[in-house]
Amino acid sequence: MNWTDGQIRAITEKGSDILVSAAAGSGKTAVLVQRVIERLKNEDKPCSADRLLIVTFTRAATAQMKDRIYRALLSEIEKNPDNDHLK
Repeated sequence: MNWTDGQIRAITEKGSDILVSAAAGSGKTAVLVQRVIERLKNEDKPCSADRLLIVTFTRAATAQMKDRIYRALLSEIEKNPDNDHLK
């Protein structure tokens, strides 16, 4: 994916909470999914999934986010089958 500078900052920002707010269709879900995956697979300081709080405004958005995170996580596990943290 070709991320914008703002999207890259939202994905990689460390040491603080973030708020991602943008227009419909701007890639918010993709950015948040990538942020979650990057946090989970960080080898220096991996984050446990139960330490993340992601808030959406609708149940449909929640379902979509969960599905995308699940599929992205499966993809990362396929790439790194020995990574117990990702499992």
